[in-house]
Amino acid sequence: MKAVQIKNYSKEIYTTLSDIPKPQISDSEVLIQVKAAAVNPVELLILTGSVKLIQDYPMPLTLGNECSGIVEQVGSKVEGFKNGDRVYTRLPIGKIGAFAEYVAVEQDAVAKMPEGYDFNTAAAIPLTGLTAYQAIVEELEAKPGQTILIPGGSGSFGQMAVPIAKALGLRVIVTGNARAKEQFLAMGVDRYLDYKTENYWEVLSDMDHVIDTLGPAEFEHELAVLKKGGRLVSLRTGPNKTFALRHQFGGLKKQLFTLAGSKLDKAAQKQGKEYRFVFVRSNGAQLQKITEIVEKQQVKPAVDSRIFSLDQANEALQLVAKGQLNGKVMIQL
Repeated sequence: MKAVQIKNYSKEIYTTLSDIPKPQISDSEVLIQVKAAAVNPVELLILTGSVKLIQDYPMPLTLGNECSGIVEQVGSKVEGFKNGDRVYTRLPIGKIGAFAEYVAVEQDAVAKMPEGYDFNTAAAIPLTGLTAYQAIVEELEAKPGQTILIPGGSGSFGQMAVPIAKALGLRVIVTGNARAKEQFLAMGVDRYLDYKTENYWEVLSDMDHVIDTLGPAEFEHELAVLKKGGRLVSLRTGPNKTFALRHQFGGLKKQLFTLAGSKLDKAAQKQGKEYRFVFVRSNGAQLQKITEIVEKQQVKPAVDSRIFSLDQANEALQLVAKGQLNGKVMIQL
C-alpha cells in the first residue's frame, strides 16, 4: 500500500510516498480503509521532532493523526464494529499513520462517524473534538454554569470546543477575528470579542477557566482574567509537572517537564491559580459522546477547499505551515 513517510526528524518539510506492506491487525484492532485524513499542525511538530520528548517515534514513520474510512477487517475480540462500518478516529499517539491507504487501529480508539456526514467533514472532527473534550472535562474539570474564555478561539478548535462546552452546560466567551463573529454567535457563544477592537484582558475578569490556543506570549493576559482558584489549560504553551504526573512519565522526562513548566506553575500559584497542559490522546468512548453532540447540533467543521492526494502530502503540509486556512486541510484517498 502507499503511505506518506519521513525517514528522520528534520526542520525541512520533506516526506516520501513509500510502498509498504498492508498492516496486519491484532485480535483487538480494526483495519480501516482510509478515505480522508486531516493534516494538522501536530504533524509539523512530529516531523520536526518538536514533541519527541512527549512521544519519540521509530523511523521510517508514517505520518497522520486522524482519519475517517471504512472498516475492512475486524480482530477476533473486536465488539461493536463490523466490515463496512463508516468510522473515524484520532489514532493512538504511539501508533499513528493515517496518511496511508490502510491503518490498523485499536478498537477503543475508534467510533462510528456521525450519521449523514461525508468522509472529509468527519475526518476534521476527532483531533479538535477530543482536544476540547479532554481540556474541558479532564483538565479543567469544568462544571455546568461556569464560564470558559477561549482567546483566539475562532478557528477549527473553537468550531468544536464551543458546541461541546455548550452541550456540557458552560458559558463560553471567544475572542477572534471579525469575519467569524456571526458564525460563533449562531453557535451559541455568550460573548464574542473582536481581538482587533477589544483587548479581552481589559474588559474581562473572574473567569472560571481559560483555554489557551495562542501560546506563551498570551500567558500573562490569560492568567490575569482568571479568578482565584481558576484553571488555565494550554494547547501550546508547554508541559509541566502536573502533565508529567498525569501521563506517568519516567524520571528524566518528569524532571525535564517539571523544570520546563516551573516558571508557568510559579506564576500561576503566586496568584492562587493553576496551569495545565493538554496533549490530546485517542479515546473512542469520548469520541462517541462527541459524535452525539455533533449529530444533535449538526456541527460541520470547515474543510479547506484545496483537497490533496497522498502524493501531494508535502504541499498539504506546507499549506498548514503557512496558516491562512479556510478550514482543515484534507488528504483524500
